[in-house]
Amino acid sequence: MGNEHVTFENASGRKLAGVLDLPEGETRAYALFAHCFTCSKNLNAAARIGRALNDEGFALLRFDFTGLGESEGQFAESTFGNNISDLLAACAYLEREHRGAGLMIGHSLGGAAVLAAGGEVESVRCVATIGAPADPAHVRGLLRGASFDDDGRGEVSIGGRPFAIDRAFLEDLEDRDVLGRLGDLGRALMVMHSPVDEIVGIENAERIFRAARHPKSFVSLGTGDHLLSNTRDSGFVGHVLSAWAARHVLD
Repeated sequence: MGNEHVTFENASGRKLAGVLDLPEGETRAYALFAHCFTCSKNLNAAARIGRALNDEGFALLRFDFTGLGESEGQFAESTFGNNISDLLAACAYLEREHRGAGLMIGHSLGGAAVLAAGGEVESVRCVATIGAPADPAHVRGLLRGASFDDDGRGEVSIGGRPFAIDRAFLEDLEDRDVLGRLGDLGRALMVMHSPVDEIVGIENAERIFRAARHPKSFVSLGTGDHLLSNTRDSGFVGHVLSAWAARHVLD
């Protein structure tokens, strides 16, 4: 197994940075990973999930959304809609350079993004969420205390790090009805969530599961935390995902 550092352009012409985790032998299918809010492609859990998928013959592309990690742009100018657009750009890159993504995985707000984007990509056969909010506007709870200047710019602290945000980011979250579109996803869905998740409560998983149509599955992550910081938890997620997705994607 190995990895390849890649770049591709989003709809605005900005370069997005990614890592393509490759299996040791033949690549049988491609998958795409959308990271959590203010995270990056380098989250340890994402890398471990990639290794588990590699064992099943999947290559996994994990990339930084606009303005985060090594990608170009300003986070303050990004919106949930931009995240969806970045996902579609990543899918286009895979289609152009390798093969269309058969699996989309999204963690936290990235989970809401793959629910919104998965049905728009012809190659995608299955979509998985990990600790995802049922409503993207859930992020507002992380932004308490943000104050905005006359130009609509503000700053918040998340995980001890300062982030500049724009009021348009919050307004865009309010306009997104992910659950309302879920019945038209048209893809197999797996909802993975920890009952003790303190960032995104388990009730979000129930709302997503109820709104979706079959085929759909739910997997409890036991005592796992929101970031899957325990190696055991992220390894479990990776192996379950690889076995499930193989049934839907691999010949």
